[in-house]
Amino acid sequence: MSFQIGGDDLDTSRSQFASAAAARRQKVQDAKTANANLPIDKVRKACLARGVCGIKSIGSTFRRYDDNGDKHLTPDELRDCLQDYKVTLTEEEFVDLVDSFDKDDDGRINYDEFLLALRGPMSKARVSIIEKAFQTMDKDGSGVITIEDIEQVYDHRKHPKFQTGVMTKKQVLEEFINSFETDKDAKVTMGEFLEYYAGVSASIDNDAYFDLMMRNAWKI
Repeated sequence: MSFQIGGDDLDTSRSQFASAAAARRQKVQDAKTANANLPIDKVRKACLARGVCGIKSIGSTFRRYDDNGDKHLTPDELRDCLQDYKVTLTEEEFVDLVDSFDKDDDGRINYDEFLLALRGPMSKARVSIIEKAFQTMDKDGSGVITIEDIEQVYDHRKHPKFQTGVMTKKQVLEEFINSFETDKDAKVTMGEFLEYYAGVSASIDNDAYFDLMMRNAWKI
């Protein structure tokens, strides 16, 4: 037994397929629009508007407001931080933001968790290559990069200001490490390294290009 599809039936099938595809595309777009309006995404957008160091920089601001060093902020402290970054949220949005991170209802926000959400999703491949780059410097596996570690992988002699005598070897190495760390303690943790590259990652759509950029930069 054989079946034949007439011209009208074929046109109908094509039309239904096109409609279904359009509906799927609209659903994806609606989801993106909804996410773009979330308070955390508004904060992320404001940070990224400051360049690739925006997320790292707001992390430094959080730590500056954390007087007792317990890695928590009060809602008022968080509000002040966000105002510094020209983040405009309605009162309802701000309350939603606080509620989403004040999970134990004690009126405090764990800013490490906040920064983790702020980085946004990175693919496993990107996180993996960032970790490999960190490990190329963390020779002793301590989880912290020091100037001594940097000295083994970064040739200060190629820095223009060293070549002209404007900066010493120590100053060149400190400048390099300060581009990643936020506490000004001359040490870089994995978290700080991820914060820096979260900003870089957000500006690169293609995973393969991000991977190539990291491998070239760190000779992986």
